Amino acid sequence: MSHPRPRNPVAAPERPGRDLSRPLPAALSWTVLLVFAGAFAIAYLGFDLRWWILALYGGGSVVAFAAYGLDKSAARRGAGRISEQTLLILGLVGGWPGALIAQQLFRHKTRKRSFRRAFWGTVGVNILALGAYLYVVAPPFSL
Repeated sequence: MSHPRPRNPVAAPERPGRDLSRPLPAALSWTVLLVFAGAFAIAYLGFDLRWWILALYGGGSVVAFAAYGLDKSAARRGAGRISEQTLLILGLVGGWPGALIAQQLFRHKTRKRSFRRAFWGTVGVNILALGAYLYVVAPPFSL
């Protein structure tokens, strides 16, 4: 007598050749997010960071969070997905804090090594762009 294999609707079956690895520790993501939030608060209060940048990060984070949630739901249902390029662009333009939260809460896009590398690359580019903007708007040393 053959017993049916239990089906796990949350996890997709492993496919050979997929670019999967163990996820980074969740503490790393939360630490990066907390450090960024603290630095952002200091920049906003002390370096004349414009209100619209706060709105850009807030709005972008909400949109990215929703996109990751929709993509995870679509992945579970086997429905049409949101492209990785779209998810990366949402992070690049300021939505990466929301994307990072969604990755951890939904456990989505945390194992695919190539996506993780691209994602963290967009985070780095975004932070460098914000730093360059701050440097131009409020130079650290006024002579």
